[in-house]
Amino acid sequence: MDKRILIIEDEPDIREAMAEAITQAGYEALTAENGQVGLEMALAERPDIILLDIIMPIMDGHQMLAKLRIHPWGKSVKVIMLTSMDDVKNIGMAHEGSITDYIIKAHSSLDEIVSKVKMAIYT
Repeated sequence: MDKRILIIEDEPDIREAMAEAITQAGYEALTAENGQVGLEMALAERPDIILLDIIMPIMDGHQMLAKLRIHPWGKSVKVIMLTSMDDVKNIGMAHEGSITDYIIKAHSSLDEIVSKVKMAIYT
């Protein structure tokens, strides 16, 4: 069975580019445009990995992660945080939610994001 990756990102260009890269790598890409939609989709679809942007309208990544971790299934799903920020406060907050990895979008190519997804799947 194909591994399913949920991409929660409010910027359409970035969301589509990531989805395409994930699909080309042989995985099924699911997408959501904010934390609220992402949380509902995550709980309904139960993807193998969630790529989660931090700064989004309606519900940000930190809020979504906290709500996700309340659910029995959501406690253990692998989450890779995506952000444009590399400040220590956000990295620390993300790790409190027991994330798998942290990607700074400006410093990462699509290939690097896909390889982090692959690493997360096989670890």
